[in-house]
Amino acid sequence: MAKKTINSALDSAVKTEKALINDVKDPIEAAISPAEEKKPRFPKLKKFNEKREKNSVKYSKLNTFIMIIFPIFICCMAEITQSKYISSFVNLVTDRPTVFLFDLIITAMFFVFLLGIFKKGWLTILIQSFIYMALSTTELFKYGTNGNHLILSDMKLVRSVKSLTSFAYIKITPRLILYYVIAVAFIYLAFYLNPKIKASPIRRVTMCCACLLPMSALIVLPSFYKPVYNAFKLDTTDATNAFKLNEKFDKNHFLAFLVQTASESYANRLVVPETYSEEYINQITDIPVDTYEDFNGGQKPNVIVIMSESYADFRVFNELKVDDNYYKYFDRAISEGKGGIAITPTYASWTVRSEFELLFGLPVRGINTPNMPQRELADREQPALAQYYKSWGYNTVYVHPFQSNFYSRAKIYGHFGFEKMVYHDDQDATTDFNVPVDHFGTYVDDSTVFDQILYEIKDSDKPIYLHTTTMQNHQPYDQGEDPNNEFVNYLTWIQHTNEGLHSFLAELKKIDEPTLVFFVGDHFPSLRGETSVYNQLGLTGENCSPLYQQKYFFWSNYNADFSYVPENEFSFFYVPYIILNIIDAPHDAFIEKMNGYMKTLPVYSTEYNDEIPRNEELDILTMDRVVLEEFSPSPIPDDELSTHD
Repeated sequence: MAKKTINSALDSAVKTEKALINDVKDPIEAAISPAEEKKPRFPKLKKFNEKREKNSVKYSKLNTFIMIIFPIFICCMAEITQSKYISSFVNLVTDRPTVFLFDLIITAMFFVFLLGIFKKGWLTILIQSFIYMALSTTELFKYGTNGNHLILSDMKLVRSVKSLTSFAYIKITPRLILYYVIAVAFIYLAFYLNPKIKASPIRRVTMCCACLLPMSALIVLPSFYKPVYNAFKLDTTDATNAFKLNEKFDKNHFLAFLVQTASESYANRLVVPETYSEEYINQITDIPVDTYEDFNGGQKPNVIVIMSESYADFRVFNELKVDDNYYKYFDRAISEGKGGIAITPTYASWTVRSEFELLFGLPVRGINTPNMPQRELADREQPALAQYYKSWGYNTVYVHPFQSNFYSRAKIYGHFGFEKMVYHDDQDATTDFNVPVDHFGTYVDDSTVFDQILYEIKDSDKPIYLHTTTMQNHQPYDQGEDPNNEFVNYLTWIQHTNEGLHSFLAELKKIDEPTLVFFVGDHFPSLRGETSVYNQLGLTGENCSPLYQQKYFFWSNYNADFSYVPENEFSFFYVPYIILNIIDAPHDAFIEKMNGYMKTLPVYSTEYNDEIPRNEELDILTMDRVVLEEFSPSPIPDDELSTHD
């Protein structure tokens, strides 16, 4: 009886304990349960992704078809987008079927390469679509802006995209929107059906290599790409000027043009000549030098070099019947000084080519005529002309009324010997200019630049050497009485520059300081591709030479000796030596050598005349000074040279 009582008490205690435990356990489990069985934050997204995973298997054949058809689709979309019209694409397929086949093969290889990297078909389709459509749209806007086609080396300017948007005519049309809608629809279909490949890492690496090797060979191996281009009938003609390059585009169209010009750019890269050595440079510059120049009895005049953006004299084309009033004060400056024709190394764009030749007194052809020669320079002090003037006791100034980071000017030009550099980084401020800043059209008024030059002359207690590259006359030319008539607007701006130039020279006449002015435009302006006056003139790669002939003038407010100015035309890079001769500056062996070239080889530019043969001495001398060791005579003190070796 006692035993039963004890067992009963124990059972009751156990039940009570379990009840207590359950009372405690239930809320704990209730608290823990949501964490353990947490519902997804985006249940619909999870369900959608589960659906996509099922689609990968359910629609495997359709997915295979999508990945096969995609290279054809995106190749067609890229060609159609850049040309605007489907009819142009149809002409490519019917008139140049081998070129179109080349495009398809390249596009397919690029797709397989990306697929080997990313594995997921929709992601690969997204990335390649973005690349192709972005390049195609850039080509559309670039050609529509300045009549020049896109090449891959243009991508070096991607860091300056903010600056470029101020130049470009960007017009979003319903047709362009439609093309993008079609591309996005294809991408979404691929995303929904979720095609993917099942491949081991080794197989994927093999896929990548199998595509990467021939694609690379198309760029770097002439023995490979020459027969390939020939087999697909691509135009491989050397495009020695912008018009010939555009004619090549008309034959190769967009994608093949990009690839072929990439091969051309690589083949045109700088290579150190086998003959290059200090002994060879010394041999070239081993010439007698007259050391008795004394700046006309010790009088050091101010030297002002004005490279006017897109300033060109269209009166060279008689059929345009341009009124002389637009150029009235330019003509007057010539009558008061000395004028002529200089050969510019560029047309419509790439101002820095012309700037390089005027700043260094060296031909861009000597470093294979890159679009951006300043990017080729060694990272050290450079023997630009400013270094000479600085060594002669001049104050040296560079003025450019635009953003200092465009073309990396502020960084690179700091090596050129300029003691002061004036830019205009904010159109709403006048931080860098010492005079009030006005605008004419989109950019800083040329008269503001002229006022800054006058300020520099008056503010300096030494003679000054000043180079300015203006901006007023840069495109776009859609501001004026007729926004659709670029040419009329352009001439209005030229007339405005003339008026400012007239006032500027009048002020220089009042200054009791001898001052020499050289004025020239960097190139003919960029005008819209299809509707430009250049197309109306029927210009081609064979008859476009007038567009590389720039009228210039030398002018002074003292009795300068202009007999040193050649009567014949000459390349831009000889201008610095003509100036040195006019002001009777000291010569070293390098300057004397360049004066010799000016007599025997006055024009050295493939853009203007591709029949002029290469000059090994001039090429090696150019590379020596700006790219290699600078063995030639230098205006830079030895202690400064050593700090940048």
